[in-house]
Amino acid sequence: CASIRAMSSVGDIEDCVVRSDLLPSERGSARARVLPRALRASRKRAAARACGDEAEVERPVAESFIPGTQPVYVKTWGCSHNNSDGEYMAGILAASGYPITSDPLSADLWLLNSCTVKGPSEDGLVNSIVKGRELGKRVVVAGCVPQGQKNHPAIAGLSVVGVQQIDRIVEVVEETLKGNTVRLFKQRRANGRKLGGAPLNLPKVRRNPLVEIIPINTGCLNQCAYCKTKHARGDLGSYTPTEIIERARQAFTEGVVELWLTSEDLGAYGRDIGTTLPELLRGVVREVPRGRMVRLGMTNPPYILEHLEEMAGIFSHPSVYSFLHLPVQCGSDAVLADMKREYSIADFRRVVDTLKQRVPGITIATDIICGFPTETEEDFEETLQLVEEYKFPSLFINQFYPRTGTPAAHMRRIPTQQVKERTRRLSKLFHSYHPYQHKVGQEQVVLATEESHDGVHLVTHNKFYDQVLVPKAPELMGKMFSVKITSAGKHYLIGKLSSPPPPPSSLPSLP
Repeated sequence: CASIRAMSSVGDIEDCVVRSDLLPSERGSARARVLPRALRASRKRAAARACGDEAEVERPVAESFIPGTQPVYVKTWGCSHNNSDGEYMAGILAASGYPITSDPLSADLWLLNSCTVKGPSEDGLVNSIVKGRELGKRVVVAGCVPQGQKNHPAIAGLSVVGVQQIDRIVEVVEETLKGNTVRLFKQRRANGRKLGGAPLNLPKVRRNPLVEIIPINTGCLNQCAYCKTKHARGDLGSYTPTEIIERARQAFTEGVVELWLTSEDLGAYGRDIGTTLPELLRGVVREVPRGRMVRLGMTNPPYILEHLEEMAGIFSHPSVYSFLHLPVQCGSDAVLADMKREYSIADFRRVVDTLKQRVPGITIATDIICGFPTETEEDFEETLQLVEEYKFPSLFINQFYPRTGTPAAHMRRIPTQQVKERTRRLSKLFHSYHPYQHKVGQEQVVLATEESHDGVHLVTHNKFYDQVLVPKAPELMGKMFSVKITSAGKHYLIGKLSSPPPPPSSLPSLP
């Protein structure tokens, strides 16, 4: 204040007044000329109408954007790794206040978490984008499609979050709701190596509250000629055992009863950080409470070969399902070489035979691609012989589908009718045998994790991860109990409760 030479003489800031200042009554007169923006616009429109110049009317300004209040619809396609990513993104958004809804029509924004393995799943993404735009929804695309093909025409002009940037989903959603476009694709690296991805200790909204999916690594060490997932997930990047074990411990304290360890290739885990899958699993099972189970995901034959004896011991542990998803893809060495699968049928047989010998009753699930471009009739016959020999209880049959940007997409394709005919023959062989019939009459211990689609059964699994349907009883959900197998279908067993749920027995430690 210019009239005051020393601030120490001012008792209160209100005392700092000079002759040129407005009096209190004069200050209030200025308010009459201050109008709310909406009222100001209204008067301007009225004046414009009076002059016949409606085109210059200022439109009302939209309401303020308040983040964390808009409902978000999350849809995920694809593998368990992708489902885990979707659960993380939903959890992060929910923790920031965004309501997660299962009703797409009531949502302000659609988060579409995509899969690039097959054409139909990618088509589903494209159709959902079109539908969302037609309905006037904001759309954010995540997952493998945009990460693997950044210039995909369907995602032009849309916000995108890459597979290793899912922890930034809140800022992507907020900017998208404001009308901006954000695209995040960067890979996570530290000390010169690729990381597994976003931190594992992020919040989650689990599709099934009783099941926790932990991705232990991302990417792989292979260069399969037909696979586009490599374009999205990249080279191998493993989480540390400490991160994984801590996440497992946290999940069990939150009431989870079944733990899935997943990745694009479980067997390759740790090769980039100086550890191995068996070393990790020994640490994980020490954290499994009594009455809970661990399910291992997919592994390719090359990287489990050197750990067969150790893995047999792990699959025999009471808290680990005796189940392995081991894709063979074809029964012909010539086709496997063209696929760049880096193993032979002899290698595949060695894995299966060793585990069947060391872990009696183990379930081996596998995948087969029908109609790879270089597959001859003789090659396909070798595939049929392999399935006939092992009678895999779980067999995923896929017709070859060329994926843009892969070497196989440039190969001359087998006629579609021939591919379909081979698919029918393989499917007929698969449905000709009944892998569960010999289990009728057995007493088995099962763990209940969800309600079946028919609404009258609980879905449970026995030690070999066979699906056992039992009559619905809410008090059994999340419990381990004994059943007697009364009948068997092609893909499941039917059981009835044979005794009250027993208290979980103590579980031995792995050697």
